[in-house]
Amino acid sequence: MKQTLTALFTAMLLLVSAASTAVAQQTPVQPLGLCLENYTYPYAVKYISLQIQGEQLKMAYMDEQPANYNGHNIMLLHGKNFGGAYWATTAKALLAAGYRVIIPDQIGFGKSSKPQHIQYTFQLLAQNTKAILDSLHITKTSVLGHSMGGMLATRFTLMYPQIVEKFILENPIGLEDWKLKVPYQPVEAWYKNELKQNYASIRKYQSESYYDNKWKPAYDEWVNIQAGWTLSPEYARIAWNAALTYDMIFTQPVCYEFENIKAPTLLIIGQRDRTALGKAQASEEDRKTLGNYPALGKLTQQKIKGAKLVPIDNVGHLPHIEAFDKFIQPLLAFLQ
Repeated sequence: MKQTLTALFTAMLLLVSAASTAVAQQTPVQPLGLCLENYTYPYAVKYISLQIQGEQLKMAYMDEQPANYNGHNIMLLHGKNFGGAYWATTAKALLAAGYRVIIPDQIGFGKSSKPQHIQYTFQLLAQNTKAILDSLHITKTSVLGHSMGGMLATRFTLMYPQIVEKFILENPIGLEDWKLKVPYQPVEAWYKNELKQNYASIRKYQSESYYDNKWKPAYDEWVNIQAGWTLSPEYARIAWNAALTYDMIFTQPVCYEFENIKAPTLLIIGQRDRTALGKAQASEEDRKTLGNYPALGKLTQQKIKGAKLVPIDNVGHLPHIEAFDKFIQPLLAFLQ
């Protein structure tokens, strides 16, 4: 009997210990509003109004001008799982160097409107982005795009070559056409997957995909924003917009048009990155070849005449977050 009670007590202690560990490993996540109303951005947020496909929408952006303005501007375009806030450290360094910095939140992202119904295209996003520049009377700017923002930066540069002084891609997606190897899935499938997301799944994805499981506390903020949205009563609309933009990314490749880029170009490529949309749905053989950023960076450099390639060893999908010094130094040198 004594041995039975001892064993039971020991088991209870193990359960309590395990529960305590699980609680300790959870990060408290604050529910966030549809347009991040209760999340503070690093700089003042302004808005333009857009009439798109029958809806009146608001597009958010930050526009900071330094005291030592050097006469040059740079626009920073965010990735799929982010808004403009994650450019804070980059913007601070650019402002210190004298650049005016414009940071949009694309429609469907960050503090911008989440439409009820919309057909997303990169051309539409480029038009929206130009509308911000027009409202600010900016006719020349450098353009830096990360991840999905790299696809948008490419489309913007192709549509408005007269505006773009210099063109920078930081680990952009879309350097290859996934449709050639990944089976198509409808928007409803993307939507169903988005509805399943929570803090644990988002952190797991970012840790594995962005940082090769080399996690640092500084990365928590970008998980908490995504996870906070999953607790919103309006998360279904957020998830639907996320599904629509996944479809846009998958079906609208830019990799066939890089040869038409004429602006001076810099590619900053974290060499550990293996991001590829829909990789899990590809065959085992194709999964080994998708998202090979060391090879894709070199291939893209060859496509864009005169492009400069800066490979960053042992860095993943987010150089400006994971290895800021290695990212900002070549960027500032290129912009001079």
